Amino acid sequence: MEIKTKVGIIGAGASGMAAAVTAAKYGAEVTLFEKNDRVGKKILATGNGRCNLGNLDFSEEKYYCRDREKLHSLFQVFSVWDTMSFFESMGLMIRDKDGYLYPYSEQASAVLDVLRMELDRKQIHVAAGREIKEASYKEDRAKFILLDESGKEYTFDKLIVACGSPASLKKGEGMTGYQIAESFGHRIMEIVPGLTGLKSGEDFTKALAGVRCKAEVKLFVDEEMAGSDVGEVQFTDYGISGIPVFQLSRMAAYALKEGKSVKAVIDFFPDQEEKAFSYMARLRFETQQDKSMEDYLTGMLHKKINMVLIKKAGLKPAVAVREAGWEKVKELMELCRNFEILLDGVNGMDNAQVCAGGVDFGQISTEMESELVKGLYFAGEVVDVDGVCGGYNLQWAWTSGYAAGRNAAGSSTRQIALGQEEYREIELPEEKA
Repeated sequence: MEIKTKVGIIGAGASGMAAAVTAAKYGAEVTLFEKNDRVGKKILATGNGRCNLGNLDFSEEKYYCRDREKLHSLFQVFSVWDTMSFFESMGLMIRDKDGYLYPYSEQASAVLDVLRMELDRKQIHVAAGREIKEASYKEDRAKFILLDESGKEYTFDKLIVACGSPASLKKGEGMTGYQIAESFGHRIMEIVPGLTGLKSGEDFTKALAGVRCKAEVKLFVDEEMAGSDVGEVQFTDYGISGIPVFQLSRMAAYALKEGKSVKAVIDFFPDQEEKAFSYMARLRFETQQDKSMEDYLTGMLHKKINMVLIKKAGLKPAVAVREAGWEKVKELMELCRNFEILLDGVNGMDNAQVCAGGVDFGQISTEMESELVKGLYFAGEVVDVDGVCGGYNLQWAWTSGYAAGRNAAGSSTRQIALGQEEYREIELPEEKA
């Protein structure tokens, strides 16, 4: 008969389900543990409920990772094109929107539904509502032993840790994967919120709350520019948000944690060339000198932004342009291109889309196997690999899940012969610690 490799997977998120489906495809007997009563809860919130599966504009440069060569090897094994094939083989139609991949229905629930159906079709045992609290490896038996919250024991040949991170969870949740990794001797790189809003104590934040506009955001750490991005910026009562801010939040979080000075500099006219903008500003000054400063800015930016800029330039809304003079007006226009916001914090894990940091990628092989414990694998966000917005973090989940699942299954069956050509099924006894 064939005796299948028993693979246990902790965490039924995107990477855990990808690992389960793949391990079963390669012949393993798979048990998927999930502490929630249903699998894939986080998937429903991705892409604003539409689930951005991946991105055709793919590059390893879209990721924060200490070993890009290793990352490149993994994406060679399972690329964005493989993601499309993976889901299309399960019946999901995919829509390409400027390179961003979504389910054709643009419903995240469709992605979760096809994954659930595949788990069922491949006869994967899903232990929902079962939280694994401890994991260990018994060398004398060459087995992984898992204990759930009730103290029940489970035995496996291989183990995949795909627990995710604390991102978007309540305070104190989402730490299981790191704790298990540490118990096996793995190093955990410092974790901070990623893809989240940035906080500021500036007095104008409440005045701008609710305003959205296209802008370039530059991040400065100790007066050195650390990065920049262009897109829709959202002003909030606590500071700034929006995709450009999310893309820079990881760097800001680590810098603030290290006690460095951090600020955002906003250019409200990212599409305007410097010379053309300066010419336009001077022309407006010459032709609109009878207007008040408030009226002078009307039609350029959101009224709330205009009022904050006027105040920051040391002017009053009712003062005439002529009275203010060119030097003051020039200073005001320069503020439009270099609006500084001092930052003093980031939104917490409960408001972050992903988590930066995690299990040291340097202690994991290109097969997603632990370099410390043979037969132990990792997948998804629990590892110290995270990407920018645009489907890259889900792509990492599918790729790392596939690699962990396929390699954990490995040579997944062996035959026990009874006589020359006779085989029969045998009942394996439950193994005890």
